[in-house]
Amino acid sequence: MKTILVIDDDIHISNVLEEILVKEGYKVIRAYSGTEALLILDRIQPDLILLDLMLPGLNGEEVLPKIKGIPVIVVSAKIDIDNKIELLLKGASDYITKPFNMKELLARITVQLRRATFVEHSPILTYKELKLNTDTYTVMINDYEIKLTKTECALLKLLMQNPSQVMTKSLILERISEDTPDCTESSLKMHVSNLRKKLRDVNGKDYIEAVWGIGFKLRAE
Repeated sequence: MKTILVIDDDIHISNVLEEILVKEGYKVIRAYSGTEALLILDRIQPDLILLDLMLPGLNGEEVLPKIKGIPVIVVSAKIDIDNKIELLLKGASDYITKPFNMKELLARITVQLRRATFVEHSPILTYKELKLNTDTYTVMINDYEIKLTKTECALLKLLMQNPSQVMTKSLILERISEDTPDCTESSLKMHVSNLRKKLRDVNGKDYIEAVWGIGFKLRAE
């Protein structure tokens, strides 16, 4: 089941969206402000986001650049073409103007989820000098091949698919269970430590960082 995060402070619109999306087979999570949305995104990675622009706290324009690796459809009453172009250039996947036709919105959601699935299944993941072939599970730093365990590959794959997001421990365990049953809550720290060491031994760089009390992410610098 695909999960959609609806970020809109209009309770009526959110209620309508949730009712229709649930009927279409989606799981819906709601946020009523930009700040609340970012807190949710620290814990959960939805498959798609519907983002209103006029939000209390952080507005939609401020939230958008902080969302990485998730398709975002902006749903806004703003109709200025320059505003639409600016948001698309800043990372929005699509833009639909309020009031909108629900059938059109559902079609746009389907298109974005289809595109995201295609990208997700692209066999080569790249982060800086690091490359992972998800078909063969070959891991390379420049021209040097690194031997990883199945669990280490699953961990690296998840982090590289979400390069800007802090992945919580619970989310990691849930997602990598598709690729390996070997990682448990008690062994996760050891698997990550072994993975970091193997990558660091190649060129001295630490590609993964721990976010204390939350989980792990790829190191930005």
